[in-house]
Amino acid sequence: MSANTTPKCCVIGAGPSGISTIKRLKEFNITYDCFEASDNVGGNWYYKNPNGMSACYQSLHIDTSKFRMGFEEFPVPKDWPDFPHHSDIFGYLNDYTDHFGLRETITFNTKVENAHREDDGQWTVRTSDGHTRSYDFMIVANGHHWSPRWPEPAYSGEFAGEQIHAHSYNTPFDPIDMRDKRVLVVGSGNSAMDIASELSMRFLTKELHISMRRGVWVFPKYINGKPADKVMLPGWVPKSIQNWLMEVTAKKVIGNPKDYGLPEPTYKVWQAHGTISGEFLQRAGSGDIKGRTGIDRFEGDTVHFTDGTQSDFDVIIWCTGYKIDFPFFDQSQFKADEKNNPPKLFKRLFIPEVPNLIYMGLAQSLPTLVNFAEQQSKLVAPYLLGEYALPSAQAMRQAIVDDEKFYTGHYYESPRHTIQLHFDHYAKRLDKEIAAGRIRARKQNPKAA
Repeated sequence: MSANTTPKCCVIGAGPSGISTIKRLKEFNITYDCFEASDNVGGNWYYKNPNGMSACYQSLHIDTSKFRMGFEEFPVPKDWPDFPHHSDIFGYLNDYTDHFGLRETITFNTKVENAHREDDGQWTVRTSDGHTRSYDFMIVANGHHWSPRWPEPAYSGEFAGEQIHAHSYNTPFDPIDMRDKRVLVVGSGNSAMDIASELSMRFLTKELHISMRRGVWVFPKYINGKPADKVMLPGWVPKSIQNWLMEVTAKKVIGNPKDYGLPEPTYKVWQAHGTISGEFLQRAGSGDIKGRTGIDRFEGDTVHFTDGTQSDFDVIIWCTGYKIDFPFFDQSQFKADEKNNPPKLFKRLFIPEVPNLIYMGLAQSLPTLVNFAEQQSKLVAPYLLGEYALPSAQAMRQAIVDDEKFYTGHYYESPRHTIQLHFDHYAKRLDKEIAAGRIRARKQNPKAA
């Protein structure tokens, strides 16, 4: 690659992270191929996506308000409700793709089956269309809400009823007809709250129980008549103050989950990824949802719980999250480990020793993930053009330690909390790093400046 040419990049995925990445690459005339396994953009927001990777269910509304999820250069429609339906978001992502002329640059119905980094640093990529190609840079934007995580190790005994993961749930009738069934939802995240609330309608299921190992703090979508994430404190407010205010607000607005008939949380409000629902606590308080502790074992139709109680069920829905999965890599250093920890990444983008591998959107970002990679692309584009320089490998490793302590140090240990961060904090720190990297680049190559 000569000094007058841009690197050739392989971009995997055309969900929100993929399309916002290639929008930036196209804008800066950086050569890329973008491969999408499905027949359209949207990724997780493509209901019943033919690639099998969408976690949408028919009734899903995003838990991030429209005020926080829009792309900077492509505002969401003004007539949207505060919390749009998944079909609105899917349409928005398609409109974004067409507005910036990205569709013709994406290779659809083509899966990256293998990506291997050669000894000389080049990437060899084999795709499902039978082609093998070589690239200077690998950009991973395949998402992390598509590979279902089941409980490990599995519980003892066998459950005789039907079981699905939330990833497979579409409606109360698909893929399992839940009418007049005794249903147990397992989990404490947003999907668990949504699905439990929907199925708790008395004209649907006979009984709806939810099993939570730790209990959960459930935040409302609205506070004082405004979307809760619209009134969040800005990133410059110290985290200790934010945590304190979060706890005060939760106890004032929500109260103790135990008062709703739910297991009492064993952690402080700010020690876990926030769970948001506008209906769940009302359903629980009304007796439509019965809270249970964690599962101990199975015995036919009977589920035994850790508090010594037991009940019979017909269906279990496992809302137990997702694995971080990069199935196309055949080199273990680029994959997540058995505890769901991805490689240690500088600014959640770079492995220090592998400067031509970039991960996009690999975060559980509060309050929004849809436009997270858009922020990251502000660093990626100048980096690919040589206008931004990375710190030394040693400096990056130290920054990783510092950032992980800042972003995840206060969360309880769980596969759920390996990639947490706060959007505003991250964006503020990223801007500082971009400025510092531009200075490094000018010092390293004064003539280019």
